Amino acid sequence: MHDYLIQHPQLYSSPFKKEIHFFDSSTHQKKTNSIKNGEIWYHAHFPSRRERGVGSKTFENTPNYLLHPLVPGRIFDLIPEVKLVALLRNPAERAISHYFMCRRKKTEPLPMLEAFQQEQARLEKALNDQGQENAFSRKSYLSGGRYAEQLERFFRFFPAEQILLLASEEFFIDPHKSLRRVFDFVSVDADFKVPNLTPRNVGTGRSEVSPAVREFLDEYFKPFNQALYDLTGQNFGW
Repeated sequence: MHDYLIQHPQLYSSPFKKEIHFFDSSTHQKKTNSIKNGEIWYHAHFPSRRERGVGSKTFENTPNYLLHPLVPGRIFDLIPEVKLVALLRNPAERAISHYFMCRRKKTEPLPMLEAFQQEQARLEKALNDQGQENAFSRKSYLSGGRYAEQLERFFRFFPAEQILLLASEEFFIDPHKSLRRVFDFVSVDADFKVPNLTPRNVGTGRSEVSPAVREFLDEYFKPFNQALYDLTGQNFGW
């Protein structure tokens, strides 16, 4: 999504890094003392209005913002008028993909099913260690797919009109349609056709996933998926 959005002439992301991690990281907070004091640091990641022109928008892409429980309030305190886009993937497939990514990075020693089953205990241990605020993104295979509880935190601060929900499956099938929805949502030229839709960040190094793992994930996510459908009024078909 990020690589497609930056092709729009009215949309600008940070030229330094795709995922800024301003609202979910404790690292820069230690340097700036607070989120508020870091506002200049954050804005420095984007071109100024004069540099980008009239009618343009800036954006960033940090997936962990959806998961981190403190992020919605922090965003609201700094940019309450922000438009938020959440690209949601089948949570079972998301968990499997996340696991294989950790295996590629050599940060996950456990077999897949065992890693899923031990997630809660591992996250609680990490979060009890001071300075490990970004632990949410490391082993959040299951919690990363409990979208209803994540979105509820955002709905406490932002009206539904400021949040656009997209299904990854539809995005992969017809990216132009999904991108048009995003362009219209953020008030830039919705008729612009992204010229290069070459897939990016395609995962590698995957092996066969056992039926036991898929059965575990399907049963685990069933109530959480229903909670999402009830919350949003959208049935994603998972």
